[in-house]
Amino acid sequence: MADEIEPDGTALPEADGPISEEAARDTLLTPSEAVAGMNIRVPYRGNKNLRRVLDRVNDDRQLKGWWHVSNVNAVVRLEINDHSWVHIQIVANIGLKLLRQLVKHGVEPSAVKDYGMSGDDSEVIVVLAALTHCIGMSVHRRGHEDWSLFLAEPKLRQLLDGIYEEPDLTVVVSEVLQAITSHRADGEPLSLEAGILRVADALDMAKGRSRIPFERGQVTMHSLSAAAIDEVRIEDGESKPVKLEILMNNSSGIFQVDGLLKAKLAGSGLEPYVEVVAHIDTESEKSLVSIYRFEP
Repeated sequence: MADEIEPDGTALPEADGPISEEAARDTLLTPSEAVAGMNIRVPYRGNKNLRRVLDRVNDDRQLKGWWHVSNVNAVVRLEINDHSWVHIQIVANIGLKLLRQLVKHGVEPSAVKDYGMSGDDSEVIVVLAALTHCIGMSVHRRGHEDWSLFLAEPKLRQLLDGIYEEPDLTVVVSEVLQAITSHRADGEPLSLEAGILRVADALDMAKGRSRIPFERGQVTMHSLSAAAIDEVRIEDGESKPVKLEILMNNSSGIFQVDGLLKAKLAGSGLEPYVEVVAHIDTESEKSLVSIYRFEP
């Protein structure tokens, strides 16, 4: 399950079939029932501020309500991929893993370099950005990044009240908002943390994310290629600090890597630090569809 995190934080949540099935099932629940099952888990290690933030997040029914509505809009009304709280948790864990991997190899986070803050503060920024990056989907998919900014600003101040004082509070909130707006297709991340969110969001690509549209018969390059991604691993690179290893069961997954991940990496600021390796981890390719027809 997606919330099974190793104590040292090295494991990533698995994004396989049950995740999207859970997202679909949650849309059938009442709002109160849906939020009752939400519990965000990330390996905070010794980061006391991050732990306090997560405690508040898991007690915040308004934030969870936004996640629920976002998922209803995505899964039921638009019939696109999972935008549930599970997606939020996956992105938060991937983002934190990326940040810690970069720091391990001597890459300095922007909050440290530009504001003299700590690495723990950078972790708070990345996780909060992941937790709020698509709450605007609760309003509308079109321009959801802008709606996310509108909703997130007062919520961030509420979640951080008493944890940060001014002007540090405004710095953290501003950095989170910058990451949110920068995760859009034409976003221009100005910080390492914002670039991490942009890439982490794209790395939630394993097959469960496409299972809903795929099983509803929406056989498109997006759903087909996403169903071809079995696993995403984040490890030490050979020539760069981070290796993103994409395990596929079908070569159509190259579209996810070259068409989508590559676009999110471009301009993220992470290009000097990341190498990407994609390969088919089976003796023979999995047959995803027996025949594909279209009318021009």
